[in-house]
Amino acid sequence: MKKVQKRVKMSKFEKLLYSFAIFLLVIAPVSIVFSKATLAEINFEVEKQKKEIEKQKKTNESIEMTIDELASLTKIQAVAEEQGLSYNNNNIKSVVADN
Repeated sequence: MKKVQKRVKMSKFEKLLYSFAIFLLVIAPVSIVFSKATLAEINFEVEKQKKEIEKQKKTNESIEMTIDELASLTKIQAVAEEQGLSYNNNNIKSVVADN
């Protein structure tokens, strides 16, 4: 006696569901790898920008120190003497702001 095997037919919904599941199984790992690669690239750019910011901060500090040196009283007096001017303390007036 031969056994008769019945083939179960899948409905269109079941075929669609299986196709969607297979699609997700293929796409999910690819999208995870892509998103991690994108995240790594963004992190690299962030670190690069942080280094540039630190470099700019050091440059700004150096410039501020130079400004302080050039604005010092001794430097101003030296430049004034080079220009033929003299320092007279009696000609200096103080301005006090009331708060």
